[in-house]
Amino acid sequence: MKRGIHFHFNGVVDYQKRIMGTDMDRGTNNPEPTRTGAFSRTGSLGSSLRKRSFSVSSSVSYRIDDDIGSEAVSEAGDIGDRALQSNRHSVSSSCRLSLDLAMEGGSVIHPEDLHKVSVASPVPEDVTSPLPVYPLKGPGDEKQEKQGLPMSLEYISCLIHLAVFGILGVFTRYLLEKLFGPSLLGVTSNETIVYPNLPSNMVGSFLMGWWGVVFKGDISQVSDILAIGLTTGYLGSVTTFSGWNQKMLDLSVDGHWVQAILGFLIGLFLVAYSIIFGIETAKGFRWILKKLNTRSEKGVPSSNCNWTLNSSRRHLVAMLILLLVLGVLLGVSGLLLKEEFSSGSSGAQLWLACLVGPFGVWIRWFLARLNGRGLGKSGILRWLPFGTLITNVSAACIMAGLSTIEKSVNIKNFDTVANGIQLGFLGCLSTVSTFIAEFNAMRESKHPWRAYLYASTTMGISFVLGILIFNVPVWTKGFT
Repeated sequence: MKRGIHFHFNGVVDYQKRIMGTDMDRGTNNPEPTRTGAFSRTGSLGSSLRKRSFSVSSSVSYRIDDDIGSEAVSEAGDIGDRALQSNRHSVSSSCRLSLDLAMEGGSVIHPEDLHKVSVASPVPEDVTSPLPVYPLKGPGDEKQEKQGLPMSLEYISCLIHLAVFGILGVFTRYLLEKLFGPSLLGVTSNETIVYPNLPSNMVGSFLMGWWGVVFKGDISQVSDILAIGLTTGYLGSVTTFSGWNQKMLDLSVDGHWVQAILGFLIGLFLVAYSIIFGIETAKGFRWILKKLNTRSEKGVPSSNCNWTLNSSRRHLVAMLILLLVLGVLLGVSGLLLKEEFSSGSSGAQLWLACLVGPFGVWIRWFLARLNGRGLGKSGILRWLPFGTLITNVSAACIMAGLSTIEKSVNIKNFDTVANGIQLGFLGCLSTVSTFIAEFNAMRESKHPWRAYLYASTTMGISFVLGILIFNVPVWTKGFT
């Protein structure tokens, strides 16, 4: 007989309804979406299994809803190395998204059909990647878990992915800054609210809507570590909060306070709508893929997950390839830095940034484990992503300190080192893509005010501390 599993995950369901813009309660007697309906999953795992049902008491359902919803929005951007640990206790990552979505629709999934899920098969229209859910283990989970790497190698592989994609993110941010800067298109400037890193922050936020929201589940079917590398490593390094904050400090130190405040407000508006635009275009593209896939697969058996890293051998091959790429990137960067360091050119700053950038990505990824945890044993303020908040504020403060020293020392070689660290290490330590994904999740939740409080807290603390670290010494010492 079928096994029914019922979870009162109303907070998660409410967030998914809002971000999808769809009625997930269709098929019930109530045509309107509700916040109290059960989040049901039904699947068949064999006739010998007995029917089980789990429900939360109505007397505490609101508290459970709020706790789950708060944790979900706080973890919308990144949860760090906790993702690796949770994946080892979940259903096979190669088919997890399609299985979840099929079960949400009331479909019956047999274990022998799990291998038939295709990476190219799009999920139902307007459906984005699932929120963190802790499913029960099935009979075949132990065998599937053995196909992955040991925990230590999986951790190392993740660090390699983060380093490679982090360096590529630094390259992308540097190229976008040059492309839209005064030397080429002349769109951005250090003297206006259209700061040099605004294009990269918008591009990274737009792509976060694609890879970090809508298609993250599809990418995870290929490899969970690849999804981490693309979102945390690449998009987190393409975008930078510390550079944004520092340019507003540069405006304020010259007395342009109105422009500095407008720079924060307009910058937040642009990146917020960049991720929304990314989500909507990705959902449209998914709809097109679904239509094309439906037509092409009529009468054709579904293909296996050929690109899925579902064995230890494939994982090892991918890790070794990325390790080779990382070695080449670091080696080339080191050689070019040695040749150009004495010139103090922007190229020297870029090569140094590539060498120190991975350390910033690693620290940010590690601190992301604090997202969704809250404070203390009771987990108060669980909705606040403390990991992202800490990395953005700390990177902004360190950049302000380096800028102060740079103005006081005024040595060419030190300028190269400071700018390289700011571009690489601090640019990768802070992030806008994760920040804006969390902001968007909060804005679509039952408590949209949290999004604006979170943004105000991040920007306010960073700006005030930056004034104390950068503006005050510049004013008092008369640095130019």
